[in-house]
Amino acid sequence: MPAIVVLGAQWGDEGKGKATDLLATTDQIDYVVRTSGGHNAGHTIVVDGEKFATHLLPSGILTPGCTAVIGNGVVVSPEALFRELDALAARGVDVTRLVVSANAHVIASYHQTIDKVTERFLGKNKVGTTGRGIGPTYADKVARVGIRVADLFDEKILHAKVEGSLDVKNQLLAKVYNRRAVDVDAVVDELLAYADRLRPLVADTSLLLNQALDRGQTVLFEGAQATMLDVDHGTYPFVTSSNAVAGGVCTGAGVGPTRIDRVIGVIKAYTTRVGSGPFPTELFDSDGEKLWKIGGEVGVSTGRDRRCGWYDAVIARYASRVNGLTDLFLTKLDVLSSWEKVPVCVAYDVDGVRHDEMPMTQTGFHHATPVYEHLDGWWEDISGCRAFEALPANAQAYVRALEEMSGTPIWGVGVGPGREQILSVPH
Repeated sequence: MPAIVVLGAQWGDEGKGKATDLLATTDQIDYVVRTSGGHNAGHTIVVDGEKFATHLLPSGILTPGCTAVIGNGVVVSPEALFRELDALAARGVDVTRLVVSANAHVIASYHQTIDKVTERFLGKNKVGTTGRGIGPTYADKVARVGIRVADLFDEKILHAKVEGSLDVKNQLLAKVYNRRAVDVDAVVDELLAYADRLRPLVADTSLLLNQALDRGQTVLFEGAQATMLDVDHGTYPFVTSSNAVAGGVCTGAGVGPTRIDRVIGVIKAYTTRVGSGPFPTELFDSDGEKLWKIGGEVGVSTGRDRRCGWYDAVIARYASRVNGLTDLFLTKLDVLSSWEKVPVCVAYDVDGVRHDEMPMTQTGFHHATPVYEHLDGWWEDISGCRAFEALPANAQAYVRALEEMSGTPIWGVGVGPGREQILSVPH
């Protein structure tokens, strides 16, 4: 299948990098593409026992012979990009096969300033951003005052765009937030310092990818964040600032929807989320603490603790619908070993009314109380299993139950962080 999408089916941190890495190592993947988000995302991949974390870079950067592409829908911090490239190169990773879209928008230092002061100003009503300038950069993009990667190669255009972008922002910083105004020339000089190193990486990535598909090469589109963080389809306003669903891949990479052959949703055997916002199955008891501890639930890019809860089949069905999922990839099944019964949310109770699908309104979702079914657990350590049939009967039954509740075939199951700890699910 020449065009494959891998994306998160919950609130992120599901293990998308693991699924991408599996596809890239089991099949001949020629290109791995990031299409949205910035360095607020993160993937953890274990290669031969060695742990790697990618943030802005596609995880395909770790696969020999694979070209990593940062698409036009991504917002790029040049400082974060080169810091990540240098760190991987220092560990012996070949980082020469990277291409960056000329149309990707650039995160400047003032975007981070605006991000942080706005969150502080909102106080208890804050969204829970990472403070890395992602949202303000996307806001500038939509407001048509953004800076694109290609602008760094024309000082006159860059200066004009930075000046236009800061015209209103400096008024806000000085008069509303009581902060010092940002110097235009200083920002221009800071960005120009990256131009020479960035220039050889930049290309028309839409043309590059479409030509690759025309040749029959395989392109894997790697999602950032997840379905429930999508600016249109997530738990708004507690979302990211881009489209993290499958439809966002087309605009974020410059390929048409008819070119996509397969859409894989990555989902945990339980649920986590980072930051503020509603979370119906969230646990505040010893079970939640146990999931957090065994699962090692700390954000790869943010370092923030993840909130933990039971598997939510309502969200899984929703993700399947809005993304048009063809498969699910279930991760962290091994974390659930040692529970006698494992609750699974099959519906919501909203003010006495049962909802088998996502409530239509934000208010309804905020008031949603999970309706649970309790499945039989298992005690065995399954991290050493190398075939689905080797799993305990109750673990197999759990996977099959989630498959039926979610309405999408489960293609694979992760039972640990290693490349070898992935089981194919027979159908």
